[in-house]
Amino acid sequence: MPKVLISDKMSPLAEKIFKEKNIDVDVITGLDANELCKIIGNYDGLAIRSSTKVNAEILAHAKKLKVIARAGIGVDNIDQNAATDHGVIVMNTPFGNSTTTAEHAIAMMFAIARQIPQANSSTHAGKWEKSKFMGTELTGKTLGVIGCGNIGSIVIKKALGLQMKVVGYDPYLTNIRASELGIKKAELDELFAQADFITLHVPLIESTKNIINANNIAKMKDGVFIVNCARGGLVNEADLKESLDSGKVAAAALDVFENEPAKKNVLFGHDNLICTPHLGASTNEAQVNVAVQVAEQISNYLNHNIIENSLNIPSVSPEDAKALNPYLKLGEILGSFIGQISDDRIREIKISYQGKVTKLNTKPITAVTLKSILTPVMEGVNIVNCTKMAARKSIKVEDVVSNEKSDYATFLNIDIIGEDSTTHIAGTLFQNEPRIVSVNQVKLEANLSPNLLFVKNEDKPGLIGDLGKFLGDKKINIANFHLGRELSKASSAIALIAIDQKISSADIEQISKMDSVTEVKIIKF
Repeated sequence: MPKVLISDKMSPLAEKIFKEKNIDVDVITGLDANELCKIIGNYDGLAIRSSTKVNAEILAHAKKLKVIARAGIGVDNIDQNAATDHGVIVMNTPFGNSTTTAEHAIAMMFAIARQIPQANSSTHAGKWEKSKFMGTELTGKTLGVIGCGNIGSIVIKKALGLQMKVVGYDPYLTNIRASELGIKKAELDELFAQADFITLHVPLIESTKNIINANNIAKMKDGVFIVNCARGGLVNEADLKESLDSGKVAAAALDVFENEPAKKNVLFGHDNLICTPHLGASTNEAQVNVAVQVAEQISNYLNHNIIENSLNIPSVSPEDAKALNPYLKLGEILGSFIGQISDDRIREIKISYQGKVTKLNTKPITAVTLKSILTPVMEGVNIVNCTKMAARKSIKVEDVVSNEKSDYATFLNIDIIGEDSTTHIAGTLFQNEPRIVSVNQVKLEANLSPNLLFVKNEDKPGLIGDLGKFLGDKKINIANFHLGRELSKASSAIALIAIDQKISSADIEQISKMDSVTEVKIIKF
């Protein structure tokens, strides 16, 4: 039974779901790094929120760990590079708190437009400063949305409902999607120039770090309002303070900070700043949603190999999983086979798809195939780290989806280019079961079994009889015998022999000495 650790406080529903899914679960919160290092080796999965920091040292102790899932969107507290190196899938739950975070951004926008916190404090103090708190209407104003994904798109819908005009910037925003959202697509500098209010909904990556800085603030309207309920580090806090001091920025609302928990900050105490302690996802509904989602995702992966909302490997939705499973099996079989017969040092791996498979998400198939190819030559390789490990060995990996017609309804072709030779294999599905159709350009059709003899030989009479007699004498039953030869040259041939019993290395050695045999290997799946 897989075992999962919940190391941060979350809804009890998460624990309940794990148990219903036959997952052994421990809830141990408040662990420091040393304490987590001591116990993490016992677990297949780790469910966290923002408190647990998963660094390289912890991952080095996580010998069994297969998946980390964050109940929330941001994964700044997970070392994704180290997780990938250790073959651990990193997931988040991007939908469970999207509405809640979007609502918080809208609330913050209202708060700075109408100075609600300041007016509230003044009124509680017994002052009646009605003329001091002159606000700004949102209706008719232009909202610039930086990041038009899950949360950004919800903010857009709510802003349009407030009769605001919306311009959006997102590197992945298409014209069609902008039209569907009912907004104007803009480049970043255009957005800065046009927006009365700016709200951020992007991850913290190299290209977005300090995206709100002195240089970009200078491109904005005088008296602009800025809201950040996304990630700390998107706003250069020192630059924002100078702009608030000068009045270039009328007011700002921040729910996130570069260093959290933010006990001290250069912005604190500013009259025109509203701040909250990272409350974007802090509603009862959101906490239940992300807890349920994280438990479902970890359970689906550990029980069914369904990968959802992964950040370091292609995801496989439950809907896709059923259709992909036969192809994943085909890729695993073909990759394992070619990985075992290739003796040359690998320089390049090319995986090509034709036919029905091209209509599917082929990235998971590529990952499974690549992992199987590399397994005989690399220790610790899996579907998560295979691409990175190949790159470290300077192995070029290419996957190609081809529109060329094939003799088969679906077709998967693999070429391994080495220093001195190229090894080839191709396969298809027959009644949803893998079938090899070509090895090193030799056509043959072969079913697969756990023990398969791969024999290369000169195309001369007598080999079938010699092999059959030898295996019979050894009490090794032949389940299937598949033959193919180079039709153009008719000088060499390949035999794939499925056998029911294991065969010893001594027996392999004897077969290799048979007349006309040039190579023999036992292929294991």
